[in-house]
Amino acid sequence: MKVRAMKFYKELNLYLATAYAEGFCEGESGTEEEQICAWQWLIDTGTCWQLQGFFGRTAQSLIEQEICGKAKKGFPRK
Repeated sequence: MKVRAMKFYKELNLYLATAYAEGFCEGESGTEEEQICAWQWLIDTGTCWQLQGFFGRTAQSLIEQEICGKAKKGFPRK
């Protein structure tokens, strides 16, 4: 799955990404694909390492499981 190429990924911001990653408000009915996309955005922006520990631990686990990739230079594109 190429989440960085998805329209959903390109439309994310900090609020939406955390909502989908945690499953609150707009993210309550998020698909698994949207949740993964949100986690990838948080990883790519480096935000997951700045938020509470849950985000960093979960991001690291997703990278280790190869569900998400490590941050790539130039992402996310605005």
